[in-house]
Amino acid sequence: MHFLWPNQLWMLLALPLVVLLYIWLQRRRKKLAVRYASLSIVKEAMGRGPGWRRHLPPALFLLSLAAMLLASARPVATITLPSTQQTIILAMDVSGSMRATDVQPNRLVAAQAAAKAFLEELPRDVKVGIVAFAGAAQVAQLPTVNREDLVTAIDRFQMQRGTATGNAIVISLDTLFPGQGIELAAMQGGGGGRFRPQAAPIDAEKKEAKPFTPVPPGSYSSAAIIMLTDGQRTTGVDPLDAAKMAADRGVKVYTVGIGTVDGETIGFEGWSMRVRLDEATLKQIANKSAAEYFYAGTAQDLKKVYEHLSTRLTVEKKETEVAGLLALLAAALALAAAGLSVWWFNRIL
Repeated sequence: MHFLWPNQLWMLLALPLVVLLYIWLQRRRKKLAVRYASLSIVKEAMGRGPGWRRHLPPALFLLSLAAMLLASARPVATITLPSTQQTIILAMDVSGSMRATDVQPNRLVAAQAAAKAFLEELPRDVKVGIVAFAGAAQVAQLPTVNREDLVTAIDRFQMQRGTATGNAIVISLDTLFPGQGIELAAMQGGGGGRFRPQAAPIDAEKKEAKPFTPVPPGSYSSAAIIMLTDGQRTTGVDPLDAAKMAADRGVKVYTVGIGTVDGETIGFEGWSMRVRLDEATLKQIANKSAAEYFYAGTAQDLKKVYEHLSTRLTVEKKETEVAGLLALLAAALALAAAGLSVWWFNRIL
């Protein structure tokens, strides 16, 4: 915890003075009692003394005063709060290597099942979009809160050749920021066109691209990208260049590697290929965008990764001013002190 107005903490030195004042008042009360001719008669008339109850209301008031003084210094603490995450893009590899069976029943089916379970864990107000990528990347489903549409899009995956991990990140960013003129064709040297979904994109009414100013990596809390892949990039944009684009926009790119690190040889459409997991690049993508890399060697591992991500994306730790909480605590302690004093002694303190 730290304080925005630390100079206010000097006022805490007044608390010992309050304690001394209370002790002085208690001694003064005893001296006044000595003036009675017979203390035994006074004690018999008063009955049993209040004991510890006499000191409890003042003690509560002292704690209330301390809480108020701490609140005046505007304390800031790192606490866990509900996330402001509103949009998540799932970028999923549908290349031919996803038919490998080292993850049962195969990588693609395991990824589809884990993605569906992930959707069930998310709050209903979080929008999710899906980008499918192989040799090219395209939006399989624009961000929506309709989970049925998302499940349908996941079930429609069809395997293709190639692995363009960089393209997947660029298309994901284009889906999140359609008004910023993120051109995949320009990054590829003019070859091909930028993918345009059939439905109207987010903020489609914005015709002109806004001027872009880079922000700190990971600072954009309204969206995140989760990219799942099982192989090395074989075509398309350099994924590290794409990760730099995401970092400049503050978007975190969480990467999930599925399959065995050593890889295996599979056949696809008459081709024989050796598929390996490029963990080094996936870790660099995550690090560059202030996110994390996760390895899923089995279907169960993959499920646990998505469970962790669902929790990670729905709550987050933030530095938050907690002066209001301390002020509320101070008010509660003051009310308790006054209430007990009136109840026991028919007076306030």
